[in-house]
Amino acid sequence: MEPARELAAFLRTRRERLDPRDLGLPSRRQARRTPGLRREEVAELAGVSVDYIVRLEQGRGLRPSADVVEALARALRLSPVERAYLYDLAQQRPRDAGRPATTAAPPLAHLVTDLSPLPAMLMNHRYDILAWNREMTRLLLDFDTLPPAQRNSMWLCLLHPEIREFYVDRERVVREGVAHLRAAWAAHPEDRALTDLIAEFITRDEEFARLWAERDIEVNGRGRKVIRHPDAGAIAVNFEVLMPLQDPDQRLLIFRAADDESQSALDRLCAC
Repeated sequence: MEPARELAAFLRTRRERLDPRDLGLPSRRQARRTPGLRREEVAELAGVSVDYIVRLEQGRGLRPSADVVEALARALRLSPVERAYLYDLAQQRPRDAGRPATTAAPPLAHLVTDLSPLPAMLMNHRYDILAWNREMTRLLLDFDTLPPAQRNSMWLCLLHPEIREFYVDRERVVREGVAHLRAAWAAHPEDRALTDLIAEFITRDEEFARLWAERDIEVNGRGRKVIRHPDAGAIAVNFEVLMPLQDPDQRLLIFRAADDESQSALDRLCAC
């Protein structure tokens, strides 16, 4: 969980996934013992020395400049979210001066309530749940009954005995959550609570540990989930995640029924 070591591992995995033929590189006489590009090929594409690439991949504590980070991102054909992750690991993106949100901003807490009958809740970058409305408790569980340390949507998905069975496409949901936490960790390396949370997940959940080692970076703010509710059956919801300009560390999650049957199931749940 050190940025320099993660930078090294991330560069290696991104180099190894590339096919030289897709980049128009000349074939080499010497057979390739490992998949992907060689370090000298990355160095050539990025316009840096081979020794510099070697030292980066060995995690020697180098801090690439913004120009070098951009050159590496182009050479390794990084996606926009992977590029942002690399900038964060190299500590080249401006960081927010404010501390991570631990309580809901009052206007946003009121908004969560006002969004009824749509299920909604407010989270921070760690997935800590800061505010919720009645509809969300009916769909998932009553967060008031949980110790504060367990009011975290990723903790519930991984470790809560009931919630971990809720999602029909569980691996995709966990994979997306892992990718989000990895990006959040790179953006907030000073957040000890987040580091401890990730360490707990790696230790206690084999699936999380496996997906964390794959180093996927994909922040998904819109999509669809199917929930297997014990009382209402399968409920398909479309979700949207919004980030307020005034409170950038808070994220508003809103669910909407994806079809008529799911809307009817939600209506029944919320009428109880």
